[in-house]
Amino acid sequence: MKKLNVLIALIVIAILSFSCKSDKKSEVKKQKTTEIASNEISITDAEMEKGAAIYFDRCAGCHGSSRKGATGPHLLPIAPEGNNYLGTTMLKAAGLKAFIENGTPGGMPEWKGIMTDDEIELMTRFLQVDPPIVPPYGMAEIKNSWKLIIPVADRPTKPQHKRNIDNYFGVIMRDAGKVAIIDGDTKEKLVVLKTGFAVHILRTSASGRYIYSVGRDGRITMIDTYTKTPTIVAEVKGGFDARSVEVSKFKGYEDKYLVFGGYSPSHIAILDAQTLEPLSVTPTAGNACDGDKEFIEEARVAAIVASHTDPVWICNVKETGMVWIVDYTDPRNPGMTQIPTARFLHDGGFDSTGHYFLVAANASNKIVVIDVPNKKLVKIIETGIKPHPGRGTNIKNKLGNLWVTSHLGENKISLIKTNPGDKQWTVVKEIKATGNGGGALFVKSHPKSKHLWVDRTLNPDAKLNSSVDVFDINTLELKKTLSAPEGVDGRAVHMEYNKAGNEVWVSYFMGKNSAIVIYDDKTLKVKKIIQEDWVENPTGKFNVYNTTHDIY
Repeated sequence: MKKLNVLIALIVIAILSFSCKSDKKSEVKKQKTTEIASNEISITDAEMEKGAAIYFDRCAGCHGSSRKGATGPHLLPIAPEGNNYLGTTMLKAAGLKAFIENGTPGGMPEWKGIMTDDEIELMTRFLQVDPPIVPPYGMAEIKNSWKLIIPVADRPTKPQHKRNIDNYFGVIMRDAGKVAIIDGDTKEKLVVLKTGFAVHILRTSASGRYIYSVGRDGRITMIDTYTKTPTIVAEVKGGFDARSVEVSKFKGYEDKYLVFGGYSPSHIAILDAQTLEPLSVTPTAGNACDGDKEFIEEARVAAIVASHTDPVWICNVKETGMVWIVDYTDPRNPGMTQIPTARFLHDGGFDSTGHYFLVAANASNKIVVIDVPNKKLVKIIETGIKPHPGRGTNIKNKLGNLWVTSHLGENKISLIKTNPGDKQWTVVKEIKATGNGGGALFVKSHPKSKHLWVDRTLNPDAKLNSSVDVFDINTLELKKTLSAPEGVDGRAVHMEYNKAGNEVWVSYFMGKNSAIVIYDDKTLKVKKIIQEDWVENPTGKFNVYNTTHDIY
């Protein structure tokens, strides 16, 4: 039955592709089709609001906040190029249901079991009507949302405890809208903080004192680790939807400024890193990097990293394929250098020198290399189907210094040589994880480790998505596949090392018994399972020292 549903989904995709390439219909025909679609769909205001929330949470990252497409195709009733109405609403609903339930070979996960049957049915109707209009949100709205909870003058000047802040872990509990701070030495939960809907990442200040969270609701939360227990000291809402924040790390600018990358609206906002007071906003709408110079209004800011060699941030503008190098020496009037690369930019990190930035243009199946100090494109590298490195990871063996990426769309781990000499900026080795298919979200290693860890979070096979593969760095042979420990279930995601590089923390979420499992990196045995009542579907984990110093 599942094969039949997948076949239906693929037929729908084929029809969509054919329709988008067909001749444009007349305006009268398009208006008539819209009327037919609207008249045949029954959806209440309450259902529309609920559908928008589900779409925003589950779909907008790949298909765009306004459903115009990005990494994934557009999800509009009428294609931007013309009419793509599929015929009867029943056919459309059946195809959409199969598409949502089973995912696609290109990297879209199967949502059956993640979304309820009622939610999937609602989405088949929600996707057949026009999307809600996104209201404006700029400097005035950001300022109105700003809350300075504890002024700088009222904060402690040194830690009010004897704990090792460098080995704190910030743990995202995405669906609960919370972040937990754990003492990595003692494994104690210090506090669980409400930080906003669907937190995406955590970043630390250059000193390591502050932890900043940003969520899918655009809310930035600033957490002070000097207080007896970590405390929220400021908040601001930078937009309606976001994925990334970063701080200034260059010498002389430590802990001064913070940058926010907006998905909706699409803009770069710079804030005071001590208070979160907004200082400037720069829209990122603009022409695409490729030859047709298409103007893109929804040009969302994906990954952001801070240079240690220059007073700049590297901001990746997803839909345009433009890498922006943002000079923050004058934060109210920041300098912007735009480098055309490839669409659609997503996530990435530095090579081992910190001189070069590598980022996935995942819909283009490429990795882009940027020379940060010289502000120029070095190379665009073909890897595999939908590379998804997270920040990637750096390892070293007889092949040289290597930066590693995994892939959503296929079972391939690509190793790119980064040091000067023969074959620099080429894929010098490809290896495979256990089983078939892609679905890997993250790779991870550490300078003191002999292992490379790979998850398979979005693979449809439950046996694969609940395990992690560990490779020997020197031989690049699979050393062991680690299944979920007894009493733990769900999907394994996002490995993170402790400061010493001898432990690896793995999240298990979307199961009945979610947990954080801590492995000994040398023996690959379980050291501890954190599975208390406060643990609610943990996802990303960020060690303060490693995040501050870009160790990955």
